Amino acid sequence: MCGRLAVTLPNDAMAQLFAAQPSNDLPDVPNFNVCPTTQVHTVRSEDGRRQLAPMRWGFIPHWYESQAGGPLLINARAETIADKPAFKAACRARRCLIPASGFYEWTKDQAGGRDPWYLKARDGAPLAFAGIWQDWEMNGDRHRTCAIVTTAANKSISAIHHRMPVILSTENWPLWLGEQGKGAALLMQAAPEELLTFHRVDRAVNSNRATGADLIAPIST
Repeated sequence: MCGRLAVTLPNDAMAQLFAAQPSNDLPDVPNFNVCPTTQVHTVRSEDGRRQLAPMRWGFIPHWYESQAGGPLLINARAETIADKPAFKAACRARRCLIPASGFYEWTKDQAGGRDPWYLKARDGAPLAFAGIWQDWEMNGDRHRTCAIVTTAANKSISAIHHRMPVILSTENWPLWLGEQGKGAALLMQAAPEELLTFHRVDRAVNSNRATGADLIAPIST
């Protein structure tokens, strides 16, 4: 699962990194506590041109009668994405990248308390998660929505959580975005063991109202 992000790269630098035209309504950065149902940065390709634009994090299938018309779909499992009615069309025709500086996962202590961990690239580079997107409209309420594709965690990350987002390397961005033929399904696998590092952070991030760079600061365990 991937349920909380941090995004610190400036919007202009993000547009340059992904060679994408930025929209005028991108989310504010830095944001050390990006939560589901809020706007996230996404990169999609249309007619060979990449667009950096916001989408609602929380995929809304076209049959939902309201934004909360069913389960909140912030993740799509790689193992079943091609068969699930909510996702199967999007995974073939509407794929995107979801940039992040890092993401959070949680473990539980002996008393059941939730201990957050911050995961990021070992070299500090931005991450690009595989995503899918869907336009949804009902009674004049319109949203462009997305979900992060997840897969079984690699050995190192499984110490924290059994799932992890699909993280795409730079050379695989064109394939996932549909710019480079077929075979994107082969990209939906766990990241190399050496890609990520992680550390414990303060429980302050357990609140979706928490803000500030202190949220990703390491704490002693």
